[in-house]
Amino acid sequence: MYNMEKQHKLGKLHALERICMLLDEDSFREIGSNITNLEDAFNIKKGQFPYDGVITGYGTIGGQKVVIYSEDFTVIGGTLGKQHGFKIANAIKMAIENRCPVIGINDSGGARIQEGVNALAGYGEIFYYNTMASGYIPQISIIAGNCAGGAVYSPGITDFIFVIDNISQMFVTGPKVIKSVTNEDITAEALGGANVHASKSGVAHFHMPDEKECFKRVRELISIIPPCYEEGYLHSNVPTLPKYNSNVSFSESLAHVIPEHSNQSYDIHDVITGIVDDGSFLEVQEEFARNVVVGFGRIKGIAIGIVADQPKYMAGVLDCDSSDKAARFIRYCDSFNIPIITLTDVPGFLPGKDQEYKGIIRHGAKLLYAYSEATTIKINIILRKAYGGAYIAMSSKHLRADFVYAWPTAEIAVMGAEGAADILYGKQMKELSQEERAAFRQEKIDEYNQKFMNPNVAAMHGYVDEIIKPEATRERIYGDIQLLSEKRPLDQIAKKHGNIPL
Repeated sequence: MYNMEKQHKLGKLHALERICMLLDEDSFREIGSNITNLEDAFNIKKGQFPYDGVITGYGTIGGQKVVIYSEDFTVIGGTLGKQHGFKIANAIKMAIENRCPVIGINDSGGARIQEGVNALAGYGEIFYYNTMASGYIPQISIIAGNCAGGAVYSPGITDFIFVIDNISQMFVTGPKVIKSVTNEDITAEALGGANVHASKSGVAHFHMPDEKECFKRVRELISIIPPCYEEGYLHSNVPTLPKYNSNVSFSESLAHVIPEHSNQSYDIHDVITGIVDDGSFLEVQEEFARNVVVGFGRIKGIAIGIVADQPKYMAGVLDCDSSDKAARFIRYCDSFNIPIITLTDVPGFLPGKDQEYKGIIRHGAKLLYAYSEATTIKINIILRKAYGGAYIAMSSKHLRADFVYAWPTAEIAVMGAEGAADILYGKQMKELSQEERAAFRQEKIDEYNQKFMNPNVAAMHGYVDEIIKPEATRERIYGDIQLLSEKRPLDQIAKKHGNIPL
């Protein structure tokens, strides 16, 4: 019944093999195995294609129930006809009703041309249920082959997309269409291969070397994210959470992470490692917009989301792509009540005409919107620089962070001292000799640093709750999460929804 060899010759696993490798052993139960195509057209007969080219059912991953579907490229290229589409839509509906994740393994040439508008109807049903499921249950897409035309939009709506080297391909219009319309020659791999979507387009969230490693990472993701939306619930892998004042320990590794000079870089992963449980950090979109790091981790068993500026890349500055990346992740965490821990070290938004033309105003507004709208637990640690509008955007008190802490190394101001001195005293310095100008400028820089570039001013106004020692950060976050675990907003505006800047 299953043409395993045809897939193996392409260097790929069969749809059924993929399901069995991903799920717990012997846990898969198929649903809809007798459904076939219903259309007679273009030499296609009713009932010609077994299970209409997609295997659907349910099983478990690490004991967690999941609904799954896997397209079979050996059956008319995995193309989607009406029955195929309705099977997938029904699987998503089943996952919604049973409050569990849905996983789609995509390997399809797109709409089945022979079925005409009925194929498009199948896609429409899928898109509708993708949207219904969004923010209620996790949706995971694995691109395990071709994914062209309408087939890319369902993964595009889902929460996480996995791509695999030398296997995954995603594009709305393929190389042949591009050649006919624009006369441009490009290979399928260069147009929509795994590397393209992991590092350039930002469409993919996880980039894996092969199918086996991909399924392993999916299992890891399922183990850390909540299976569904549940109000006032902390997702933990321990039966009883220890009290925040018991077994207190300090992360000594954090004491010397920040370099002595503010213009020196460091790797934010060193800070993350000092905060989360050993080996628990799972980075999302690792290769895209690397000036911001996002991902999941645990603190004493509690699942958290982390949004962190990365000084190692572009000095941690915010640009269009990093704003989108962070905003999307914040909204996912908020949908499932995952506490958001923000690690701030940001010199500002990236200046320049390229960013302005690309719409940095619009993209940066997404980040402001996402943090402002989020009602999950929000804790911000200002590590070093927090300048200008980027200070506000990175989960500031003004956007209603629950707690904002600062390390003693924090610099909170409109801009750096050098830039401030040049703007404030530029006219005066023009009238001085070169030697006098240098001395005067340094004096004003020191004065600005003393008055404005430390966390005490922000703490005095209540914009920073406490100035804490770096090594106490993990314990402070854990205690706060316990306190805030059942928080409820005091005020709620009655409206249908806001209008996010897209």
